Amino acid sequence: MSGVAPLHRTLEQELLALLRGASLECPVCGEFVLHDGPAIRCPECGMTLHGRLGADGAQLELGERAG
Repeated sequence: MSGVAPLHRTLEQELLALLRGASLECPVCGEFVLHDGPAIRCPECGMTLHGRLGADGAQLELGERAG
């Protein structure tokens, strides 16, 4: 029998899943995100990720709407 796998993912795993397109859930509020070219944004809470996956890993820039 194999070991027990963790149920919850880390924030890094969540962000990488978003960049790969494997997740559609906002890590801040849980609503669906919109993929808009190189940016991923949440229309509910205003969270915006500007990033891309490269051969050397992910490069992210997190933007947030004030208010």
